[in-house]
Amino acid sequence: MQLKFSNQLPSDTYRHKGMRRKLIDSLAAKGIKDERILSAMEALPRHFFLDKAFEEMAYEDKPFQIGSQQTISQPFTVAYQTQLLDIKPREKVLEIGTGSGYQAAVLAMLNARVFTIERHESLHQKAKTILKNLNLQNVRCRLGDGWKGLREFAPFDKIIVTAGAETIPEALKTQLKIGGILVVPVGSPSQQMHKITRISETEFSDEVLNQFRFVPMLKGIVKG
Repeated sequence: MQLKFSNQLPSDTYRHKGMRRKLIDSLAAKGIKDERILSAMEALPRHFFLDKAFEEMAYEDKPFQIGSQQTISQPFTVAYQTQLLDIKPREKVLEIGTGSGYQAAVLAMLNARVFTIERHESLHQKAKTILKNLNLQNVRCRLGDGWKGLREFAPFDKIIVTAGAETIPEALKTQLKIGGILVVPVGSPSQQMHKITRISETEFSDEVLNQFRFVPMLKGIVKG
């Protein structure tokens, strides 16, 4: 997908693009093989999703604070979770934890139809504005409780959770299509990544993968 930036966004210079290229090379060296994901992340300016103070560090493979005790995920984590989802064009994807909006933008650039939920109203509004200014028409932002999912738009082909859940949310499993995939980090204080595939109405497979560390997945909505 070719991005057309609004003039409301910061500039994206040759220097930024050069730093992005180095980041993408490092992600490939760490095992990210899906060229579509690497291309999307190379095209998408990560510094758009961070405060100006972090601009010089935006292309380091690190998470950063975005306010409300939340973070923008490490680029490797974004690429890793996205690769597990194996996104196909026009698939309906639910993201739990919009945060900065960066992960939703990556999914949208893979031509998924993205529904993303954020519990913090301030982050929801900020991410919604950035995604609008990126002219990404295939993202719908919702303020809500991610533990409940988005039943009115279910079933989903894929679901991604970008916060650490103490247990696997049952509501999300029931909102998967047969054959659908849920990628969720589970545990506390660190998490194991789970790739859950819905085999039938009542059966699920659960592949337990690498260890990560996310902010906790909490219930409820935080206004203001």
